Amino acid sequence: MERPGLERDVVDQGVYERTLRRFAEARIVMPTFAQLADPDSVDPAIVAGLPDVDPDSADPANLFRVNWYNGPDRRTRTSLPAHVVLPSSLTGVEARIVVALGDRFPMIASHKVLAAYACLAPRLVTGQFDPSRQRAVWPSTGNYCRGGVAISRIMGSRGVAVLPEGMSRERFDWLARWVSDPTDIVRTPGSESNVKEIYDRCAELDRDPDNVIFNQFSEFGNYLVHYLATGRALIRVVESMQEAEPDLRVHAFVSATGSAGTIGAGDSIKERFGARIVAVEALECPTMLENGFGEHNIQGIGDKHIPLIHNVMNTDVVVGISDRATDRLNVLFDTPVGRDYLVNRRGVPADVVDALDAFGLSSICNVLAAIAVARNDRLGPDDVIVTVATDGAAMYRTERDKAIERDFAGQFDRVAAAETFARYVLGGAPDDQRLLELSPVDRRRIFNLGYFTWVEQQGLAFDQFVERREPGFWEGMREYLPVWDDLIDTFNERARAMVPA
Repeated sequence: MERPGLERDVVDQGVYERTLRRFAEARIVMPTFAQLADPDSVDPAIVAGLPDVDPDSADPANLFRVNWYNGPDRRTRTSLPAHVVLPSSLTGVEARIVVALGDRFPMIASHKVLAAYACLAPRLVTGQFDPSRQRAVWPSTGNYCRGGVAISRIMGSRGVAVLPEGMSRERFDWLARWVSDPTDIVRTPGSESNVKEIYDRCAELDRDPDNVIFNQFSEFGNYLVHYLATGRALIRVVESMQEAEPDLRVHAFVSATGSAGTIGAGDSIKERFGARIVAVEALECPTMLENGFGEHNIQGIGDKHIPLIHNVMNTDVVVGISDRATDRLNVLFDTPVGRDYLVNRRGVPADVVDALDAFGLSSICNVLAAIAVARNDRLGPDDVIVTVATDGAAMYRTERDKAIERDFAGQFDRVAAAETFARYVLGGAPDDQRLLELSPVDRRRIFNLGYFTWVEQQGLAFDQFVERREPGFWEGMREYLPVWDDLIDTFNERARAMVPA
């Protein structure tokens, strides 16, 4: 297994030239990684045209919306990344829990489109992927493959979604509207916990040279874009809060591991604020906690293995959250009865309750883990925990309905709302969550667990696996960012020159 995507030069001139011609004909301009992190650096002429572009269309202009600075309508741009600060009336803790809203991203209403673009762009500008003849294969448990299909379609190539058959119906409905051929939706056995089955199917697809696998769990573009863009976005939010309240201090960044892309932002936040990095997983499949196994329904966070791009040795805490909590809070947060309870009995501001539309299952998981850290560390009102809401409630309406039938006998009333809030937000019962402060031994144990996936199963060279223990490896990875941006700039200039006057 080679490290995919990590090239600094054009490796196939023929592929590169064909891609240039395609992009020139379609008038596609690619944003740099720096522009993803700072949209104010984008050409004003491009920005001026964005309000007229449908954010849910396969329009190349939407590439310049693949950032954290989109407004509520996803057409306009904001000066500050979209976020909500959760009050103690909702969380039960004094600490400020700041949640960046991923549903403002274009096309898929999830920040996973950012990772998809970051994995494909370096391959395009180095001649490693030919959109005129190759299919881009996107292994995922839901949102990344949607992002990949959307970006592929903009590039004029076929995107193949590989995901478990047990994922939410809304994901498959979206994919059915976006793929160019129904066979480009590949369903694998199981649900959220069955990542190995995804790998096995991708290994079969990889035998065809016209298929290129963009494995988010091992693509370092995924880590790097979150280190840069997501990290900077969250730092910007916190700094804006500190301008008003200088005594605020950042205690932790919390993220479900999933592909380990998003948690890469923690490296950036830790460097800036000295914050702790908290990795989250499902309690029903305690991989980092217990080298375990199982099955759960916190869709989008993956498990049963340690992603190659997870900087394990820089992780400080692991929190396990039960899918009982996320399933039932999804009902509380996304029903009129639940929202009425929050506003009129808990005193949660109405605008905060409205923002719960932006919280999908993994988003609720992140918030519960942040609450667990705040409670465990006895944080006060000057402490800040930052996290992300990967996608919104719209992706889980059928999962909500299933939970109402299964867990509430088809009737979710005010009493059920109060009991749900008391147990899963205020309670923090051992059966519903677990927190582990990582010792050096724990970090080595979790790091070593990745050996079985990446060396024994996927064929990565042992030395390439081991070198990831060292901080210098991750610091060295960042050197690719300016190199890729230079390549993107050159590619854009050459493509523009090919456009007929």
